[in-house]
Amino acid sequence: MAQEDVFKKIVAHCKEYGFVFPSSDIYDGLAAVYDYGQNGVELKNNIKQYWWQSMVLLHDNIVGIDSAIFMHPTIWKASGHVDAFNDPLIDNRDSKKRYRADVLIEDEIAKYDEKIDKEVAKAAKRFKENFDEAKYRATSPRVIELQEKRDALHARYSAAMNAMDLNELRQIILDEEIVCPISGTRNWTEVRQFNLMFSTEMGSTADGAMKVYLRPETAQGIFVNYLNVQKTGRMKVPFGIAQIGKAFRNEIVARQFIFRMREFEQMEMQFFVRPGTEMEWFSKWKETRMKWHQVLGFGADHYRFHDHEKLAHYANAATDVEFLMPFGFKEVEGIHSRTNFDLSQHEKYSGKSIKYFDPETNESYTPYVIETSIGVDRMFLSVMCAAYTEEQLENGETRVVLKLPAALAPVKLAVLPLVKKDGLPEKAREIVNDLKFHFNTIYDEKDSIGKRYRRQDAVGTPYCVTVDHDTLNDNCVTLRNRDTMQQERVAISDLNGIIADRVSITSLLKKLQ
Repeated sequence: MAQEDVFKKIVAHCKEYGFVFPSSDIYDGLAAVYDYGQNGVELKNNIKQYWWQSMVLLHDNIVGIDSAIFMHPTIWKASGHVDAFNDPLIDNRDSKKRYRADVLIEDEIAKYDEKIDKEVAKAAKRFKENFDEAKYRATSPRVIELQEKRDALHARYSAAMNAMDLNELRQIILDEEIVCPISGTRNWTEVRQFNLMFSTEMGSTADGAMKVYLRPETAQGIFVNYLNVQKTGRMKVPFGIAQIGKAFRNEIVARQFIFRMREFEQMEMQFFVRPGTEMEWFSKWKETRMKWHQVLGFGADHYRFHDHEKLAHYANAATDVEFLMPFGFKEVEGIHSRTNFDLSQHEKYSGKSIKYFDPETNESYTPYVIETSIGVDRMFLSVMCAAYTEEQLENGETRVVLKLPAALAPVKLAVLPLVKKDGLPEKAREIVNDLKFHFNTIYDEKDSIGKRYRRQDAVGTPYCVTVDHDTLNDNCVTLRNRDTMQQERVAISDLNGIIADRVSITSLLKKLQ
C-alpha cells in the first residue's frame, strides 16, 4: 500500500476513534486547527507526562514553570522575532497556491536521495549476499551522477538560505524546473518574506491599546524568568527549566494533518551552562533525547539526527531528531546550542542585569543555553503513525490495531462482561470500580465480545478482561493481550499486580536510567 494511502487511513482513524477532530467541525472546520477527542487527549496527556517526568523527576537540577501566553511586546523585539521570524513564500500564478520556497527545494533534494536509494536497492536485490553497498555507491556511474547533482543543489540551497537571498531561492526553483503540485506549471511569483506572529491589542482603545503578540514559542517565557527561578530555587549552573505550553504561528503553508498547525503545543527545556562547556552539554542532550524517543520501542531505524545547514541567528550548533513518518523523515524535536544570545538580548533591552554569579569560579557571567524543544502534536502524530497496524489473521480477516506503548495508551484496561445478564455486568463494574484508582479502566458491554476486542484494539487498549459465568464461582477472569491476542486465566485479585507496572509511566522512566 502506498504510504500516502496509509497516512490517509491514519487521519481517518484519528477521527473515527475519537483521537483528533477538525476544529469547528460542524462549521466545516478551521484550516490547520484541530481538537483532540476523548482518546486523543488521554494519549496527548500521557506523552506530556512521560516528557515532564523524564525531565523534572529524573534530573535533580531541572525544575518546571508555566509562563503566560501574552508577554511584553519588547520581548519579541529582543528575541528577534519581530524582525527576523519569517518564512520565504512563493506563489504559483496558475493554481493560486502558496508554498514555502525552502520546503519546495528541500523536497527536490529528497527526491535525489530517493532515486539514489532506489538504485542501491535494485543492485542489492540483483547481487544479493555479494552486494557491497559502500563500493556500489562509490563506483556506480548512475549513483555518482545523482549524488553530484544532489550535492550541487544542496550546496547552492545552503548558501542561498544562509544569505537569505530570495532571488537565488527563486532561481533555484526555476533552474530545477520545480512544478506546482496542483497546476503542474512553473509559473512562479517572486519569493517574499512573511512574518509568522499573530498580533492583537491589549487594553482599551480609548486609552491607547498596546500591540501584543501570541507567543510563537515558549522558550522566551523561560528566559525572562531564568533569574527568578535561579534565585528562588537556589539553583546552581548547570541547571534547567522545563515548560509545556501553547504557541501560535500564522503558518501560510499548513499541511500534513497535525504536523504543521497554527495553534500547537511545545515541550521545551532550556539548560543553562557555563560558557565554554556548551558543546559538551549539546552532545549529552543529543544522546539523552534520542534515548527518550527510542525507549518507546518503535525501532532505532525510525529515528535519525539531521544537522542544520543554516543555523538560526542565536545558535552555534543545532540538530533535529527526525522520525520516519509515512511522508518521509520529519522533524519532531530540535536540540540547539543557543549561546548566550537570548539572555544577553533581554539584558540589553530591559536594562537590567541578569548575570549569574558562579560561586565556584567567583565570577559573574551570562550563561549559555542548550535547548531541547519537542512539538507535542508532532510527537502525537509520530506515535500514531508508528502504532497504526493492519494485520491479516489466520481466518482471513484483517484487524486494525494501534500498538501503542502501554504507558501511553489512552485506556489501559477494558472490562467486558460476556453477556449483559446473570450478574456478569455487576461483577465487571465491581472490577472497574476497584482498578480505576490505579489506571484508566473502562467498562464495555455493547456488541459481541469479538467486536468489543476489535474496538479496543483500534484505540490501542493493551489489555482486556472478560468476565464470564465461571468468574462468579472462581473469581478469575480471562486476560487478553492486545498485541499477541493471547488469553490467560488470572485471579481478579492479581490484576492490579499484573497490569499496573506495565502500563505506568514509571515503566518507561526506568528504561531511561
